[in-house]
Amino acid sequence: MTSVLGMMNPNLINGRNLHKGSSIFVKVEEIKKRGQWRFSIKEKSLKMPQATSSSTTEPKTTEFNTMTYEDKMLTNYVPVYVMLQLGVITNDNVLENEENLKKQLKKLKESQVDGVMVDVWWGIVESKGPKQYQWSAYRNLFAIVQSFGLKLQAIMSFHRCGGNIGDDVNIPIPKWVLEIGDSNPDIFYTNKSGNRNKECLSLSVDNLSLFRGRTAVEMYRDYMKSFRENMEDFISSGVIIDIEVGLGPAGELRYPSYSETQGWVFPGIGEFQCYDKYLRSDYEEEVRRIGHPEWKLPENAGEYNNVPEQTEFFEYSNGTYLKEEGKFFLSWYSRKLLLHGDQILDEANKVFLGCKLKIAAKVSGIHWWYKTESHAAELTAGYYNLKTRDGYRAIAKMMGRHHAILNFTCLEMKNTEQPVKAKSGPQELVQQVLSSGWREGIEVAGENALPRFDRNGYNQIILNARPNGINQDGKPRMFGFTYLRLSDKLLSEPNFSTFKTFLKRMHANQEYCSEPERYNHELFPLERSRNDESLEKFMVETEPVDPFPWLEETDMSIRPFESVLSLLQSTFLRKKS
Repeated sequence: MTSVLGMMNPNLINGRNLHKGSSIFVKVEEIKKRGQWRFSIKEKSLKMPQATSSSTTEPKTTEFNTMTYEDKMLTNYVPVYVMLQLGVITNDNVLENEENLKKQLKKLKESQVDGVMVDVWWGIVESKGPKQYQWSAYRNLFAIVQSFGLKLQAIMSFHRCGGNIGDDVNIPIPKWVLEIGDSNPDIFYTNKSGNRNKECLSLSVDNLSLFRGRTAVEMYRDYMKSFRENMEDFISSGVIIDIEVGLGPAGELRYPSYSETQGWVFPGIGEFQCYDKYLRSDYEEEVRRIGHPEWKLPENAGEYNNVPEQTEFFEYSNGTYLKEEGKFFLSWYSRKLLLHGDQILDEANKVFLGCKLKIAAKVSGIHWWYKTESHAAELTAGYYNLKTRDGYRAIAKMMGRHHAILNFTCLEMKNTEQPVKAKSGPQELVQQVLSSGWREGIEVAGENALPRFDRNGYNQIILNARPNGINQDGKPRMFGFTYLRLSDKLLSEPNFSTFKTFLKRMHANQEYCSEPERYNHELFPLERSRNDESLEKFMVETEPVDPFPWLEETDMSIRPFESVLSLLQSTFLRKKS
């Protein structure tokens, strides 16, 4: 369905020319009737007298409406950011290829991108030793971003780069932390076979003073405090507008259940990651507390590349996940993840309290096996989500208490693009998670999971950014979108022309807007986290709720050959001039 509002000429309505200096303005009210859009046009002037039959009658006046067509369209504006290369700062803490980066940022700015996102790697900044932070390369990078008038989203990346889909560089966590792991490997996530995953620290050590007198959470807190102190000028000047807090592998709030370094291949179900001595001890204490000391951590959940029906735990009709023992384990496993996210976001909130920026956290889009009863791949990652149980509402509630944005992935994917054997449901998953966030009254942002350069991928993103299309209230609407990622391929033609058309559509066919308050994104000082509800209450609110309504297709799609024709036209005009 194509929205008339998205195509309407704001300067010509019913034959009347409504230029900016005119005293007549248009109030566009969209009304859905029989599936079609219609508009009422209200002509208003500044107290213009109306002719009457009696001189004793007061002249009729009408109110003056100052909301323009552009203002209304801006309520549908979704800012777009581009993720910089993973290795833009090298392992040696050097900004490499500075001149080439400037050329790329210049092209992005000319395309009307709103800003960029960058990983701020723990393994680079604190590599020399505890609290020996080195920020100079990142300050140099941020100054360059600022010089191009771009906004910046900074990720506190407490994980290793390398081993995840799309990773093309290797940046480990700090060497001195890895050395502690040499003598105590239980600081890392561990599967049932005893294999350690050194991508990030296990949530089991969040509150254990194993790191030269500090806990893991204290290390994360100190890192963020140092970042704020050293980047105060970029924060106060409004360059840094968003701090995404890393909460696990790939920076996501999840367990590293599907890691290519462990031999996982899509669409394997993955493995539970709770077999280090600390989590094992915690679970044993919990089952003793409830009077079931005989319950053990799962040994029947298969291996990384199994399918659900190959395992006793995820078996369709009588799997362990359906029994009391399995339900208790899954509740405990997902609860530990929620507590982990809650504690670190609370520290982030305290660190950036009063700053005019947003904090955010990312949830992974685990879409494979979504259309099975057990949702096995989600369960091994820590998302206790079933057809009969909403596993994302508690996460949205937890983020809401810290005023955090929920950032979700796989927005570009359609079900028909996935292999049938994976029983994927990316479209339904996106609808479920985004709706959970909106229902809890929090802001929701998103990313693409894999690089896309085609109109089909972009159109799916536009649809998910505005599920009900262009409308007067601009709701529901994603808070922002980050494209993964900057590359020569993105900037080459015809890819870049298609990307620029995508930007225009995300901006509701408006030019780049440098005043976020005009599209309701004004930044206010970050407020302190709320503690009015307990996490235990969040955990029991699992009743599935229907997602928000979604159009089948976006009302602002990129049409076939549109970008190519635009490229040809601009090339012709350049040659002519």
